[in-house]
Amino acid sequence: MGLKVLTPDVNRSASDFVAAHVDGADVIPFGLSAVRNVGSGLVELILAEREERGPFRYFYDFCDRVDLQVLNKRTIESLIKAGAFDAVGHPRKGLLAVFEGVIDKTVSRRREFDMGVMTLFGDAAEAGGMSFDDRSEIPDVEFDKRDRLAFEKEMLGLYVSDHPLMGAEGALRRKTDGTLADAAEVEEGSIKSYGGVITSLNRKWTRAGDLMAVFALEDLSSQMEVMVFPKTMSVIGHKLADDAVVIVKGRLDKRDDQPKLIAMDVEVFEGITDGAPPVRIEVPAAISDQLAARLHALISEHPGDSVVFLHTGRQVVKLPDRFNVDSASGFLGEVRVLLGADCLL
Repeated sequence: MGLKVLTPDVNRSASDFVAAHVDGADVIPFGLSAVRNVGSGLVELILAEREERGPFRYFYDFCDRVDLQVLNKRTIESLIKAGAFDAVGHPRKGLLAVFEGVIDKTVSRRREFDMGVMTLFGDAAEAGGMSFDDRSEIPDVEFDKRDRLAFEKEMLGLYVSDHPLMGAEGALRRKTDGTLADAAEVEEGSIKSYGGVITSLNRKWTRAGDLMAVFALEDLSSQMEVMVFPKTMSVIGHKLADDAVVIVKGRLDKRDDQPKLIAMDVEVFEGITDGAPPVRIEVPAAISDQLAARLHALISEHPGDSVVFLHTGRQVVKLPDRFNVDSASGFLGEVRVLLGADCLL
């Protein structure tokens, strides 16, 4: 198995992709120069400062220390969206809300210092930075999973920290005919539904002047080209967007080397969130066969998106995804009736 690739990190990444030992594991932090709008020259300035004076402690420390050329708003915005400041404790959304003002103040004060202008901020002026009283608070707010990953892919060209479908596999499985990898075993011309993320969306005009589209549908196992011909495009075209999670119903075309899906309908999948909350159930260590059977039946009667954990003393068992439950369907109340009012943790 290859080394895990991490999002870029101003304290760990090199200019290119170089293996590192992080938290006891060998990984590859994303190279800083591979981030969109971040040139190799600016990366070298960041690395030189880090090597000379050590890791950056937080965003203000970074702004106070790096060469002023690095404090280009477009560059810093890209680094934030890519997750390069995650490890210094700042949420991406909160940092994006204030970074421009932070840069403006930092650049102004550092230039004043370079010109010998004295300020009332004593030690901060001597350091060329801002006083703590002059610093804007970085809001403790974060993007939801969909937006966070969309920005990450925009800056890096791929999903790195997570995938839009992670945590939604069970919900998608119940609404589709399998994964895209399963399509290899499906007969030519079969009508099937597959779920995934739209990537590389390309709208184009036919010679007759009609609008059609071609895109890649990507799930956790594989990807497949999807063609949307004009007649279908006129009905479902408004649902198509890069990074949208959809379920595509279509006809498999396997006449070429790579199978394609000829779209017949598209449904936007709304169940993609940061994941439904798990359900943790405490069960007796010596549960009877009859009680276990009733619990199994109860779980089977309430399929949903919440992962189920069974706690027995010090042992915790995660049930397979096929046993995920709908925690809003009355399931929790029925479990309490079956196992007691205090069985939910």
